[in-house]
Amino acid sequence: MTEILDAGPFYHGTKADLQIGDLLTAGFQSNYQSKVIMNHIYFTALADGAGFAAELARGQGKPRVYQVEPTGDFENDPNVTDKKFPGNPTRSYRSSQPLKIIDEIHDWKKQSPEAIQKWREKIAKSKGDILN
Repeated sequence: MTEILDAGPFYHGTKADLQIGDLLTAGFQSNYQSKVIMNHIYFTALADGAGFAAELARGQGKPRVYQVEPTGDFENDPNVTDKKFPGNPTRSYRSSQPLKIIDEIHDWKKQSPEAIQKWREKIAKSKGDILN
């Protein structure tokens, strides 16, 4: 039996304009390292965290947060789990299986343009590998 890591609800942040019922899949370019094609689709149980990811995402669209439902097994995101804090306090996960869009969420904390720029600069300087 598969261990249930988190009961959700779950969220994914992006600049893509999606519809309820659409499936998010792996196989796209990383938002953080353009040479990396992602083997997983990432999500979180924190709407504000998904919003932050949406604001950092590549592209020109409006940052959006979608409530999603995993269609298969998922695991803790090894890029953040146990890196700075024990466990998974960011409630971040990944799956090689699609995520189904079940709603768009509008009530999430937006970051200031200055905060977004600082994070973009920090990511650009990062030498850490993405565990894909």
